[in-house]
Amino acid sequence: MLIHVVQEGDTLWSLADYYKTDVVSIMEANGLTNPNQLLVGQSLLIPREQNTYTVRPGDTVWKISASLGVPAQDLLWENQILNPDSLYIGQILKIPEKPKPEIEVNGFSYFFDQEGITVVNEVGDLLTYLSPFAYLINEDGSLVPIDDEPLIGEAISHGVVPMMAIVNFTVNVAGENIANKVLNNPDTVDALLNNIIEVMKEKGYQGLNVDFEYVLPEDREAYNNFLTTAAERLHNEGFFISTSLAPKLSAEQTGLLYEAHDYPAHGEIVDFVVLMTYEWGWRGGQPRAISPINEIKRVLDYAVEVIPRDKILMGFQIYARDWKIPFAQGDTAETISVEEAMERAYAHNVQIQYDSLAQSPFFSYTDSEGNDHEVWFEDARSARAKFDAVKEYDLRGLSYWGLGYPFTQNWVLLQDTFDIKKY
Repeated sequence: MLIHVVQEGDTLWSLADYYKTDVVSIMEANGLTNPNQLLVGQSLLIPREQNTYTVRPGDTVWKISASLGVPAQDLLWENQILNPDSLYIGQILKIPEKPKPEIEVNGFSYFFDQEGITVVNEVGDLLTYLSPFAYLINEDGSLVPIDDEPLIGEAISHGVVPMMAIVNFTVNVAGENIANKVLNNPDTVDALLNNIIEVMKEKGYQGLNVDFEYVLPEDREAYNNFLTTAAERLHNEGFFISTSLAPKLSAEQTGLLYEAHDYPAHGEIVDFVVLMTYEWGWRGGQPRAISPINEIKRVLDYAVEVIPRDKILMGFQIYARDWKIPFAQGDTAETISVEEAMERAYAHNVQIQYDSLAQSPFFSYTDSEGNDHEVWFEDARSARAKFDAVKEYDLRGLSYWGLGYPFTQNWVLLQDTFDIKKY
């Protein structure tokens, strides 16, 4: 897949002609519904039937290398180019083929109705695990049930491993008190694990994800001890165990989200971890990129020092946020899909901007009531940046939060970039 950034005067027909493809293929790869709607700055995936590239005005070896996602040196070697400045317009370059790396992909889903089933049906072939989100634990070790059977059935039909997710928090309750009461009571821990194993056996789960957040710093060792006990119990039953970890930059990082998440201990105890590398641009904060690649890499730099790389799934959110500006304390952004974000950009005929540091697109518009808005979302370029990080850091794979927000480009590019591991 080639990524093309729309310039003034581009049309789907001119791009299809130039890249020797067709309009329908471009529309399908990008989830487009109107062939006449293009915005300057918008990124488009261009399917290529042949593994070649035709040099355009303004192209350089490094620009072509970045757009194709192949190293510049490989491009030069494949075409026996000694001088990278010798490219000429119309030159046809052969694109070196490489075997695709194999990764694992998890998807968290909090849609349990027909919408959730439809999403799993659409993307299930590109998932290793599906995690219906989630079972809330109570102070006595019991679990609040969820209607997850339809999702599990759909996952299994696509060869996807169902992974049970448990949490200690809700939208309105941080969860530190629940964690404190459960983790420090051996009888409650035993009851909780019995309940988890019962649900896993009954519903066909093959593994567990523990997403305990806002755990008190003084409960750090109690949390580690719980995971040690849980891992032993689950492994004896033939199940695997994973955890979700807040995005830490160092062992000394303070804050309720971070201190009880012991990266080295989790890396040793559990089978793999999910790094929650998203939500920098959270709905209650200032508008900014939700999953900025520069911040993600800071987390990865620390994580790979203390957790085996083959135990790390990097988190990637696949939704967008629309903030009213100027932002005021107490305001909340609207969470929407990437494709809804583009519909708003089309409706207001705005230019798409791109933050090269965060590797994230954004735009601004004024609504019919005169309110200014700033929207941060994802596109093919930002998805490729995340995929490149998975390869650069040699990680186990990716974990999506959360399924149910349409983002066609992501799934097309994921399939083009990786082979997805199935069990």
